[in-house]
Amino acid sequence: MVLKKGFAILTSASLAAGILAGCNNGGEKDGNTVIKIATNTPLSGNSAILGDSIKLGAQLALDDQKAAFKKLGFDLKLVPYDDQGDPKKGVANAEQLGADKAILGVVGHLNSGVAIPASVKYEKDHLVMVSPSNTANEVTDRGLSVVNRICARDDFQGPAGAEFAVNELKAKKIFIIQDKTAYGTGLANEFKAAAEKLGAEILGEEGISVGDKDFNGVLNNVKAKNPDLVFFGGLYAEGGILLKQARDKELNMPFMGGDGMDSSGLVDIAGDAVKNFYYTSVAGDTLKTDNGKKFAEDYKAKFKKNIESFSSYGYDSAGVLLEGLKDAIENSDGKTPSREDVAAAVRAIQDYKGVVTEVGFDDKGDNKFAKVFIYTFKEAKYPGTQVGEVTK
Repeated sequence: MVLKKGFAILTSASLAAGILAGCNNGGEKDGNTVIKIATNTPLSGNSAILGDSIKLGAQLALDDQKAAFKKLGFDLKLVPYDDQGDPKKGVANAEQLGADKAILGVVGHLNSGVAIPASVKYEKDHLVMVSPSNTANEVTDRGLSVVNRICARDDFQGPAGAEFAVNELKAKKIFIIQDKTAYGTGLANEFKAAAEKLGAEILGEEGISVGDKDFNGVLNNVKAKNPDLVFFGGLYAEGGILLKQARDKELNMPFMGGDGMDSSGLVDIAGDAVKNFYYTSVAGDTLKTDNGKKFAEDYKAKFKKNIESFSSYGYDSAGVLLEGLKDAIENSDGKTPSREDVAAAVRAIQDYKGVVTEVGFDDKGDNKFAKVFIYTFKEAKYPGTQVGEVTK
């Protein structure tokens, strides 16, 4: 009994030591140092479809490069965080990410309103982020050294949409609705300013709140004004309901929105009401190239899901981050680089070729090669049909 008890104590002590070793930040796995890459996107709530697609795209990127990093002596691990599309949750997650020294980069966020406060924490902790989808100008205009995005900005996307609305759809009288978030307001304001410069008249503006489901009051106002086109700055969850209720009121004029509407969830919610809806997106058509088609096939095989608008952008954001990480490792003579070194290496990237993007960062972290794409729905089937492409 004494021997058994002693053995049990020894075994427990060994087990505890093993657990502690496994919990150490930057610990080892199979003799290799573990490097963690985080995603911080909504995995629950109204925008979970897009947030999950970014996470899965990033996961596929890490899986594709695990063997290469293993040869360098590192094991890659993805750690997904759910920011719920909520700024407070995003900041709380950012604090946790900063405390885990094994995390050397973040892919995210989906929502600009979450990225803006969370990135203040990243800057403090020197933790680099690469966003697939944050379009608000403020994201990079603050000059934070760790903040980068591979997509276009609102001051590019908004005017591109306005030019299409006025010149192609011949909209001269426009009504604007936006969801009062950093993203929705910013995009709507950029669209409005550009449309007015092009000679369009803004007949009215209304704000809704995220989570609203009854838009009858707003739509009655739209009906009274009888515009040529309605522009919505917001996400697909509210946008889908808005479209459906608008068509029920026989508001059959073209509606337009931004990349927040670029989701299969819009079609799921609105059904046939998506017809005659146009949207700008900072995400290109993944299926237009052979590399994109292969990515979509690999994604479907691994996750049993079809790609969303930002699936490939999650993949390319992670790819850019990993490219910078490899450069930082090389510059550190094969040792684990500091977060500052990784951030500097990512910002220095100038000619990265991804699945759907080409990436070269300017001094603010904006992508010099970003484009805006314009789509419409000819039937209730996602994705929409591309009808335009705008370059800088």
